[in-house]
Amino acid sequence: QVQLQESGPGLVKPSQTLSLACTVSGGSITTNNYYWTWIRQPPGKGLEWIGYIGYSGSTVYSPSLKSRTSISRDTSKNQFTLQLSSVTPEDTAVYYCAREGNPYGWERRYFEVWGQGTLVTVSS
Repeated sequence: QVQLQESGPGLVKPSQTLSLACTVSGGSITTNNYYWTWIRQPPGKGLEWIGYIGYSGSTVYSPSLKSRTSISRDTSKNQFTLQLSSVTPEDTAVYYCAREGNPYGWERRYFEVWGQGTLVTVSS
């Protein structure tokens, strides 16, 4: 049973870097054809896709966040991480990690497993 768990500080000061880790259990982050994704939801707003790191280590980021986003992985810990730099209060959100799969083809891909989410507040 694959499970994902977010971890990291719940409070970050403006202009600093938000850093979160997602620990994966029950499966390997190097397994072929999976994409390890970060998604966030600001209070009262919808979900926003941040980006992913693929099973081969490739990364893709949302154009609106690309300049501030870095997703990496530590295969020895079976973790992938999010770093979002130069944060402002607008970055306050519940941050989720998720596994994206495409067993029925790329055009039918979906987020099949989610972490429970963790609230990160940006405030001084």
